[in-house]
Amino acid sequence: MKPFEQIVAEYGSTVLRVCRAVLGPVDAEDAWSETFLSALKAYPDLEPGSNVEAWLVTIAHRKAIDVKRAESRRALPVEDVPEAVPHRDPDARDDDLWTALKELPTKQRQTVAYHYLAGLPHRQVAEIVGGTEAAARRAAADGIAALRRTYATAHQGDNR
Repeated sequence: MKPFEQIVAEYGSTVLRVCRAVLGPVDAEDAWSETFLSALKAYPDLEPGSNVEAWLVTIAHRKAIDVKRAESRRALPVEDVPEAVPHRDPDARDDDLWTALKELPTKQRQTVAYHYLAGLPHRQVAEIVGGTEAAARRAAADGIAALRRTYATAHQGDNR
């Protein structure tokens, strides 16, 4: 088995992209950290020859569910919030992409993230999110079509 540090180096960016796509930029790093903390504990028991990337994306999926559940239990914000200047990345396309992803239904957002960002086959995506391979393929295709209508159209002619 590879040293766990090598696993983090090899798959860390993929897991972070998946977390960002599913949760957005604010909660992604926490979910990424939680994913690798859980993976570190379970790694010694991982079967030799297992698909490590799919295993990590499965853990990230579960952590994302945990974050969403916790988010639903958070207190509502108060009426008088101190004024703050929002941080905006110089390359706002990432924020725009997250906004477009956030508008997708949950299943579509997850299947797009797991298939197109993590590179998992539809069969493994279906195992992670539940349902059939055909349903995962359809959800991913519908999600990409929706992104083409919203995000791609908004950035037509953008040469960044």
